[in-house]
Amino acid sequence: MSLFSLANRTALVTGASSGLGRHFAHVLSQAGATVVIAARRMDKLEEVASEIEAKGGKALAVEMDVTDDGSIVAAFDSIREALGRPCDVVINNSGMSREGWYREQSEEDWNAVIDTNLTGVWRVGKHATNALIEAKAKGSIVNIASITAHRTQYMTTAYCVSKAGVDHLTRHMALESARYGIRVNAISPGYYKTAINDAYLESEAGEAMRKRIAFRRFGEYRELDGALLLLSSEAGSYMTGSTIVVDGGHLLSPI
Repeated sequence: MSLFSLANRTALVTGASSGLGRHFAHVLSQAGATVVIAARRMDKLEEVASEIEAKGGKALAVEMDVTDDGSIVAAFDSIREALGRPCDVVINNSGMSREGWYREQSEEDWNAVIDTNLTGVWRVGKHATNALIEAKAKGSIVNIASITAHRTQYMTTAYCVSKAGVDHLTRHMALESARYGIRVNAISPGYYKTAINDAYLESEAGEAMRKRIAFRRFGEYRELDGALLLLSSEAGSYMTGSTIVVDGGHLLSPI
C-alpha cells in the first residue's frame, strides 16, 4: 500500500549488524527506502549491505558506536557527504544487556547498559533531530524499547530501567520535536530470539515464561514489520509520543 511506502526516503538503523536491526534494515529497504545501516562491526554491515543490494535495494554502511558522541558525529557527516541529505527515518535500535542481581551488579556493567540502551538513544536522536531541523525537513524517529519497560524481571534491572527510560525519553523527544514536523514514537517488543536472549529463551526458565505469554509462543521478526512501517511512514503521520507494544499478549500475564 502506498500509504506505507518509504520510496524516496532515507532510513538509518542503528545496531543493524545482526538481530532485529538487520531485519529492520531489510524491511525498510523492501518498503522503498535507501537504508543506512550503522553499527561497530563494519564487516557484518557490509554483509547486510550486500544482502540488501542483491535484492535490488540501496544500502550504505557506516561505522557508529552509540556510546561515543564523536563516532556518531562522524557517522552523520559520512551520511551527509554520501547522500547529500539527512535521514528522514531513524530506527534507534542499538541495545545490550548484562544480567545480575542489582545488589551485586558492578558499576561498570550498570553504566555499560545505560550508556548503550538509553544514553545512546538520546545521542543518536539528538543528532538526527538537529540534522533534520537544519535541513528544514520533516522526519520520523522510532526508538526500540521493550516490554521490560512496563514490567519487572529478575536479574535484568539495568536493562529494564534503561528501556523504561527509552519509553519516557520518547515522549519528551516527541514533545520538543513536534513543532519541527518530527515525529518520535517507540516500539516495545516482547520476546523474539536474538543473540542477546537466545540462550535464556531456550532454558527451562525461558520455557516457563513462554507458557505465561497469552499466545503461548515467542514472536517472529516479521510480526514487528507492521508497527515498524506504521511509525516510519505517512501511515502514522498523526502519531507522536506513542509506544506500540508487540508482545503476543505477554503484558496481560498476571504473573
